[in-house]
Amino acid sequence: MVRDGYIPAPSTPGFTEAQTRARARASRRRFLYGATAAGAVALVAGASGRWLRQRASVAKERASVVLGRPASVLPNSPTDPATDIAGLSPLHTPNKDFYRIDTALTVPNVSTDDWTLRIHGMVDSDITLTYDQLLKRELFEFDHMLSCVSNQVGGDLAGSARWLGVRLDDLLEEAGIDPNADQIMGRSVDGFTAGFPTAVLDGRDSIIAVGMNGEPLPISHGYPARLVIPGLYGYVSATKWLKEIELTTFEDQQGYWIPRGWAAEAPIKIQSRIDTPKQSIDASTVAIAGVAWAPLAGVGMVEVQIDDGSWREATVGPELSGTTWRQWWIDWDAQPGTYLLRCRATDNDGNLQTADVAPPRPDGATGYHEIQVSVS
Repeated sequence: MVRDGYIPAPSTPGFTEAQTRARARASRRRFLYGATAAGAVALVAGASGRWLRQRASVAKERASVVLGRPASVLPNSPTDPATDIAGLSPLHTPNKDFYRIDTALTVPNVSTDDWTLRIHGMVDSDITLTYDQLLKRELFEFDHMLSCVSNQVGGDLAGSARWLGVRLDDLLEEAGIDPNADQIMGRSVDGFTAGFPTAVLDGRDSIIAVGMNGEPLPISHGYPARLVIPGLYGYVSATKWLKEIELTTFEDQQGYWIPRGWAAEAPIKIQSRIDTPKQSIDASTVAIAGVAWAPLAGVGMVEVQIDDGSWREATVGPELSGTTWRQWWIDWDAQPGTYLLRCRATDNDGNLQTADVAPPRPDGATGYHEIQVSVS
């Protein structure tokens, strides 16, 4: 019998008609849920498969890129003290170990077949460059470190590399900057934005990077091009997978992280870090060693304190540039006991790293890095 458009399911032994109808509805729901879940799994699998195919294609394309020689070739790096001091960070951080902070859930796979870089906004004339056109311009090479503003004192969200690219000031001079523009906004293919003051066009070696440590930019570090701006934390400057540079004003636009509670202007602060020894060692003569950075002035001195003893000046390693880190070390006759080690740096202008403790938000952590070491 039909009631209100409902066709009863065959009766089930031991159940009333109402109970049979409820079981049928539950069965339909289970089927729909199962079908939806299966569809979602298929969708994710399909998307994952497409991403992997795109990654393989872009990786093959990147492997075929031949970077030109810079107009002025840097000398070979000096002997790296890290080869003799176990645990010390190297002069140049290997690409595979270089830190990453991304806002994208997946790394963009950008093919240069249809990639262009556009410079526009408050300029006299727009400029649009293909990847080949970018590579054919005069290339510039320099050593520089990047640091994330969210890096804790002593943290590892910092790295040093040898970069190759096109000078940003040359391109912007060609475009012609409106005197009223006070911000340079980088925009990524994934929508990320980072803005920094036009005041950084002060002669510092800012580039649109295409190479990192002697090879084309790794895909995860921004292939085919990214911004590298000395002296500024990455969140306001180091746009990866770059597709646009817009001249604008701080009043008109804000980069991705600024509405989220981070400072609009973010010069990197003087920092030093202890890399070695570890927290537990055997009694012996060991190295207390690490790295320090102070863009743009460069590191002039590093000191180490054990417990509440006097500060000891450390030996500092080679200075590749004022915008990269500098290694340092001292010998320590470690006897059984528990010790507190700390370090501090002074830049080449005589500015001492502050002991005041502050968290990363809004413009970078401060304080002395210290570690407790147990010697047995």
